[in-house]
Amino acid sequence: MANHESLITNHSRGEGALKLEPRLEAILAQEYPRFSDAEYARRHRLLGEVMAKAGVDHLLIVTDHRAGNAPQWATGWPGTVEAYVIFQPGEQMVMHMEWFNHFPLGKKIAHTTDVRWGGHQGVAKTVEELKRRGAKRVGIMGPLPVGKYRQLEAQFEVVGLDAAYVKLRMIKSEEELDWLRIGAAFSDAGFTALLAGARPGLTERELADIVERAYVRHGGTTMIRYIGVTSMANPHIYVPPQYPSPRKVQKGDVVFCELSAFFWDYPGQVLRTFTVEADPTPLYQDLHATAEAAFDAVTNVVRHGTTMQEIIDAAGIIEDKGFTVCDDLVHGFGGGYWPPVLGAKSRPAGPLPKMTLEENMTVVVQPNVTTVDDGKGSRAGVQVGEMIRVTKTGFERLHTAARGLFRAG
Repeated sequence: MANHESLITNHSRGEGALKLEPRLEAILAQEYPRFSDAEYARRHRLLGEVMAKAGVDHLLIVTDHRAGNAPQWATGWPGTVEAYVIFQPGEQMVMHMEWFNHFPLGKKIAHTTDVRWGGHQGVAKTVEELKRRGAKRVGIMGPLPVGKYRQLEAQFEVVGLDAAYVKLRMIKSEEELDWLRIGAAFSDAGFTALLAGARPGLTERELADIVERAYVRHGGTTMIRYIGVTSMANPHIYVPPQYPSPRKVQKGDVVFCELSAFFWDYPGQVLRTFTVEADPTPLYQDLHATAEAAFDAVTNVVRHGTTMQEIIDAAGIIEDKGFTVCDDLVHGFGGGYWPPVLGAKSRPAGPLPKMTLEENMTVVVQPNVTTVDDGKGSRAGVQVGEMIRVTKTGFERLHTAARGLFRAG
């Protein structure tokens, strides 16, 4: 069982800032951080290659009702409500956006883009601009509601390119990896604060507040903060719930969490388990030891070229110990929930993807090891894991949070 003192940084005591390498501190210190011109040129080159392969003359990149992050990847603007970006190699991008009070900041942040207020007619104005440019065959990346899609389809041949966008986002550049390191540091700070602050009498909602206070002051935002609290003697949950309840922490509880804080569109993900003012029971010791062993077994086979079956086989220690999983065992991450999405032998996540790991993919390995359903609704579980970078010969940790079964109090 690990001692948690090594995790309690000055920040978690409310005394100071995150500990980041100087180059990451420099990124964080910018008013509105943006990638280099070379990084945007790389992305735009890749978009042009996708267009050429699909035989489209223009590309429409979409955020609609806060869904879809492709405009942010292409321009730097998060999209907020609506953002419709027209992209064509060699031409300045045009973006129609909402709302008017978001318009000044959109103009400031969007990289090399002619930003225009959509006037609540963004799709119609986008269609007008495409017609003015002589567009015939238009590719689309991002979610567009049916009514708006039909407006586009009435004027042009439309080709869906979401699958191509996913492939573009799965392999990270060096600059993107640095932004993910910042997201990982934010997420680690959330866990450190949670472990330091958890005590009997606090509600799950108050625990969530502790997590967010750790990184919001530094410019982080919340992607997820799933926190499960249950009695070790009589567990009522086996996977962290997506929404906190007013249940209060009690001595003898176990707390298990999945935390992802964003640095713009770049999150970390850290998954940990700790007990409250009590040593773990034999069951929770066994669950946690199995989860840690599964994490090590999976990461030991991770490298460029790893097959999906190798990962599933490596995680077989879970079933060998008589346990299973609830959550996905492995998933791609960083800008979205990407392939590969894998379960385990006893809880598959559908057919195995026909792919191998590639260098500079970022994936989360997260054994949520649980007891097997006994038919009476009584199950116990833990969370272990974090986001890693796939390298040519292995993997790189992007998080710095210590591993172990910790004890609060």
